[in-house]
Amino acid sequence: MIDKNIARPLAAALAAKGYASLTPVQDSVLTTETARKDLLVSAQTGSGKTVAFGLAIADDILDRNEQLETSETPLALAIAPTRELALQVARELSWLYEQVGAQIATCVGGMDFRNERRALARGAHIVVGTPGRLRDHIERNSLDLSELKAAVLDEADEMLDLGFREDLEFILQAAPETRRTLLFSATVPNAIEKLAKDFQKDALRIVAAGESRQHGDIDYRALHVAPRDREPAIFNLLRLHEARTSIVFCKTRANVNHLLARMGNRGFKAVALSGELSQQERTHALQALRDGRAHVCVATDVAARGIDLPGLELVIHADLPTNSETLLHRSGRTGRAGAKGVSALIVPPGEMKRAQRLLKFAKVEATWAPAPSADDVRAMDDTRIMQHPALQESGEDEGSLSKALLEQFGPQRVAEAFIRLWREGRPTPEELTPPRQQHSPAAPRERGEFGASVWFSLSVGHTGRAEARWLLPKICEAGNITRDEIGAIRVRENETFVQIAEGVAAQFGPQCELEPELSMTRLDGQPSLDRPAPSPLRDRPRKDRKAPAPRREFKKSKPRDEAEFTSGNPVSERDDKPARPRKERWSASDRKEKSARAGDGATKGKGKKPAAGKAKWAKPSAGPRKGAGKKTGRKS
Repeated sequence: MIDKNIARPLAAALAAKGYASLTPVQDSVLTTETARKDLLVSAQTGSGKTVAFGLAIADDILDRNEQLETSETPLALAIAPTRELALQVARELSWLYEQVGAQIATCVGGMDFRNERRALARGAHIVVGTPGRLRDHIERNSLDLSELKAAVLDEADEMLDLGFREDLEFILQAAPETRRTLLFSATVPNAIEKLAKDFQKDALRIVAAGESRQHGDIDYRALHVAPRDREPAIFNLLRLHEARTSIVFCKTRANVNHLLARMGNRGFKAVALSGELSQQERTHALQALRDGRAHVCVATDVAARGIDLPGLELVIHADLPTNSETLLHRSGRTGRAGAKGVSALIVPPGEMKRAQRLLKFAKVEATWAPAPSADDVRAMDDTRIMQHPALQESGEDEGSLSKALLEQFGPQRVAEAFIRLWREGRPTPEELTPPRQQHSPAAPRERGEFGASVWFSLSVGHTGRAEARWLLPKICEAGNITRDEIGAIRVRENETFVQIAEGVAAQFGPQCELEPELSMTRLDGQPSLDRPAPSPLRDRPRKDRKAPAPRREFKKSKPRDEAEFTSGNPVSERDDKPARPRKERWSASDRKEKSARAGDGATKGKGKKPAAGKAKWAKPSAGPRKGAGKKTGRKS
C-alpha cells in the first residue's frame, strides 16, 4: 500500500502508474528521520532511485500545498552524468509531478541552447541537466539558482569517474547554502564521501536493502564458447529469447560498429549507442527501441549508463566488463519493477578465470552452460509456432477464405506455407562448435597415466622458436579440445611431436593447419623420442684438426756480474750484439754543480751553436746537465 505520508497528487500518480507498494529505497527516504535532511543514498541500479528522490524532495517543492504556483527561478535541480539519463529523469518526474502543475526544463549537451534558455525564462519548478550544460547556463546568467531548495546528484560515482567534479563544485557553489543536497549512487567510494563532506551538512547515510546482493529478478548466465564462436553465440542467444528489447554491451565504439554491421547483415533490427553519435542520432535510436522499430541495442558502458528501456528482458555482455560494479550496472538495465530478466556473459576459454572473479566480487551466482546451439533455436521456434496467437484464436472474417485455401491447396501445403511465412525475416541460427567441457570452477588437476593416444607432427621446432606454452592454445583452438586431452609435447630441432587423446584425435583429420605456415600431420605410430645424436663436428677425431705451431723456446740468460755494468760495452747473450750504453744516475750534488755551471756562454734553445770560446760538450764525467728549466747543448 502506498505510504500515507506522500502528498495526495503524487500518490495518485503512483497508483495510476501501477505502483501497489514502494521499493525499499523509496521507503527508506520517506521516514521521519530523513525529513529535511541531506541524504547520501546507495542503492543498486534499477531499484527505483528516480522516483525515490522525486518523492524525497516533494516537501521542499510543495511546502504542504497540492498545487504549485508560478516560479521564475527553479525550486529543485537534478544533475545526471549523461544526456540519456537526464532526459529519462525528466520523463519520470514529469508523470510524478503532473497533477501538481510542475514545469520541468531540461539542460543537456547536444540540444539547442536557445530553446533551453527560453524554457528557463518562462519559469521552471524543476531543472534536470548534465553538469557541463548546467554550468554554461549559470555562466551566461540564464539559470538562476538563488531560490533553490533541493539539489539531487544522480549516479554521483559515475559523474566523478567522467571528470565532472569541477563542474559539480561550481554548480553547488552557485546554489544557496540552505538547500538540501541528496546524493544517489550505486557505490560510495572515497571520492563520493569527500564530495558529501564538502557540500552536505550532517548527511544521513542510507544503504538500501539488497545493495550487496544480486537482483532476485535477474537470471545470471555464463556461456562458454569457442573463440571463433563469440559472435555466433550472441546471434543464437538473441534468436532463442526473441525479447522485445535486448541490449548488447561492448568495450569500445569500434566493437559496437563492427557488431552492429554483422547484425544488420543477418537481419537483426538493431541500433547503436556510443559516444561518437550526435544527440539527435542517439534520441532516434532510443525512440526506435521504444516504439518497436528496433529490438536490439548495441552500446558502450557510458552511452547506456542509466537508460531505462521498456521491456528490456535480455542483457548480453559481448565483452566482459572491467569490474564487478560495471557488471551490476549493466545487468541492472533488466529485471526492473518486478519483471524478469536475463544477464548473459559470453566467455571464451581464455577469459574463464576473469569471468569467475567478476561474478565472485559482484556476489552473484551464475549458471555455467554452453551457448545455445542451432538445434536449440530451432526447437524454440517450433514451440513458438505451436503457441502462435493466430492458431489459438479463430477469426470470423477468415472463415470463407480458409475453406477456399484448404479446398485449393490442401491442409499440408497451407500448414507449410504458414511455417515459411513465420520463419521469413528471422535470422538463420548459427552452427556452433560443440564445447568439450563445462567451464565451471574445477578441482586442481591431477594427471596420471595419459592412456590411448595418437601422435601428431608439427612443422616447427627449435629453429622456429617453438615452445609448448605457445603451441598448446593453438592446438586446443584448432581441435576445440582442452588441455587435459593433450599429452606430451616434444620439441625437436625442426619439428615438434604432440600426443593427443585417441577419442578426440579425429577432430584434427590426417592434416590440419593451425595458422599460415604451421601445419599438424597425423603419424602412423609413435615417433622416436630419443634425444638426437651429437653433431658430427663435435665428434671429429683430433688428428683431423690442424696441428698447432710449435712454441718458440728461449735460452735462459746468465746472471750478470758487476763487471758488466762498469764495462763500456757489455755483450748481450741473445744475439752477440753490443748493448746500448746504460744511462748513469746523477746524485743531488752533481745536479747542483751542473746547475751552477750552466748558462755561461751556452746557447739557449734547441739546435743553436754554442757561443765562441765555450766548450760544446760538458765534461764526460758529468753527462748532460740541466739548469732552471734551460737546456744546454744537445740531449745525449
